[in-house]
Amino acid sequence: MKTVITILMALFLIVVLGCQSPRGGGMAGGEGFRINTPTFDTRLKQGETENVTISLSRGEHFKRDVRLEIRPSKGISVNPTSALVRGSDSPDVQLQIAAARDANLGEYRVHIKGTPETGEPTSTEFKVKVVEP
Repeated sequence: MKTVITILMALFLIVVLGCQSPRGGGMAGGEGFRINTPTFDTRLKQGETENVTISLSRGEHFKRDVRLEIRPSKGISVNPTSALVRGSDSPDVQLQIAAARDANLGEYRVHIKGTPETGEPTSTEFKVKVVEP
C-alpha cells in the first residue's frame, strides 16, 4: 500500500510541476528563465509529423532575448533547429517533429539549450516515442 501511495504522489508531482529545465539567466529571484517541454512522452507514428509546443517561463524581471538550439537524436527530425525568443515576444515555440517511414521503433530524445543574451544558459530534453502506424 505504501508503494502505491508513493507512486501516486510521484505521478502527482510530475503532473503538477511539469517538465522544466533548471533555471538559466540570472540566479537572483525573478531574473531567470526555464524551458518548458511536454510533460508526457510524445508519441509519433512512423512516417508522420507531430507539432509540439515548448515555451519559456520567464522570471518577473527577466526581459532578455533567448536563443534556443534544438537537437534531436539520430532517427527523427525537428524543424526548426533553432529559434530566437525575443524578450517582448510570446514565449511559445512550435516544433514539428517527424519520423521517417522506416524509422526504428523506440524512444528518442530532443535536446533543447536556451542561451540568453547575457547570463547563464540552461538545457533540458524530452522524449519522443516512435510507434507503428
